[in-house]
Amino acid sequence: MEHTPFRAMPGASLPAAYMTAETSSFMDFLRVQAPHLLPGSGGLGGVEPVRARQLPDLAQQAPHGTTIVAVTFDGGVLIAGDRRATSGNLIAQRDMDKVFVADAYSAVGIAGTAGLAIEMVRIYQVELAHYEKLEGVTLSLDAKTNKLSAMVRGNLDAAMQGLAAIPLFIGYDVDAADPASAGRIVSFDVVGGRYEERAGFHGVGSGSLFARSALKKLWDPGCDEDAAIRMTIEALYDAADDDSATGGPDLARGIYPQIVTITAAEGAVHLSDDKVAEVTESVVTTRASQPRG
Repeated sequence: MEHTPFRAMPGASLPAAYMTAETSSFMDFLRVQAPHLLPGSGGLGGVEPVRARQLPDLAQQAPHGTTIVAVTFDGGVLIAGDRRATSGNLIAQRDMDKVFVADAYSAVGIAGTAGLAIEMVRIYQVELAHYEKLEGVTLSLDAKTNKLSAMVRGNLDAAMQGLAAIPLFIGYDVDAADPASAGRIVSFDVVGGRYEERAGFHGVGSGSLFARSALKKLWDPGCDEDAAIRMTIEALYDAADDDSATGGPDLARGIYPQIVTITAAEGAVHLSDDKVAEVTESVVTTRASQPRG
């Protein structure tokens, strides 16, 4: 992408707009100073117009992330994702990162067109950090999800051509009256619709039907963090068992699901590879004797 060079004010290293604080929103700042950098502003990123019959081919060629699940537990919430990205019927990447810490008490998992989804998350992370630095406080959970909803809506043109990017959001509400139930899960649709998932679990992506079916049987409202970690790995295992686009645990290569937990004490934390590997290997060993779970 070709960028217009900035023209610095005399005696300054940056344009004057960069030294003002007219808005706390990084997205609003981009909209004025560099609108071409906003998600979805460039349509298909400068690709020449294509005929309708070519669009499915274009959408299939772009790597896609697949299955993300989230569950609440007593005192927190977590999000987990498999590691596979597909391009049509091919495996594009075996160890893709799909789960990201957004700020101290929120995280996002992505499904859909990988490149667009990752760009969306990176700008979202900057948006949250920008607001906090200027205002000295973090956005409320509702404001965070509304911001993300607007970014999903900004990608609508590409989504209508088969290049959808769908996040799944989790957050811990530090102002909640009951800390035991402060973990929240919010999902989105391609037009930016925002939905709070009150069932205590949810999933997005191609294997989400199988993962959510597993969680219906496994999830317990009073479960602790360790139980929640195991049940999400079980759910991703079931998704990989029935959905070819979802990657199962790869013990030979040491590729395991990614998991982020959020609690009041620790905030948002990526679980270590060793911790996830330990639980995953236990699940695989159990499934060897009980394939149906």
